[in-house]
This record gives sequence, C-alpha cells and structure tokens, in this order.
Amino acid sequence: MPQIIPIKDLKNTSEISEMCHKAEEPIYITKNGYGDMVIMSVENYEQTMRQLSMYRDIEISEQQIREGRTKDARSSLSSMREKYAL
Repeated sequence: MPQIIPIKDLKNTSEISEMCHKAEEPIYITKNGYGDMVIMSVENYEQTMRQLSMYRDIEISEQQIREGRTKDARSSLSSMREKYAL
C-alpha cells in the first residue's frame, strides 16, 4: 500500500530518509491535499530506471519484429546479458 504524507512532514529529514529506505515503493507527498511530489531511495530509483530501460528495449524489439528486422537469438541474448548484468 503506498505511503502518502503531507509536505509539512518533510521537515524531519532523517525520518523521511528511513521511510524511503524501508519502503519498496515511492512515497507520495501531498500539498494542500493534492499530489505534489514523489520521493524514493536511490536504490529504488536505480532499479526503476533499469526496469524502464528494459521495457523500452522490449518495445523497440517488438517494433523491429513487426518490421521484419530480426537477428540471431543467441547474439541478442548475449547482448542483453552484458547490458543488464543478468
């Protein structure tokens, strides 16, 4: 379940930092009752960026398949393993 906190609670930075590192998802910050910002730990951010990059690559690959631009599966998997350290 996402954590939602008001912007005034950002004054306690050490508590917020601890919350970010314990949470496995972003923490939503509200201002005047409306969504204003999202914060997360660096580790969570980096993981999210890696996933986003992988999804983008999959989308590009699907487009290339539709266009008939394909290559050998072994070389593709090898490239992905190197890129994503799988």
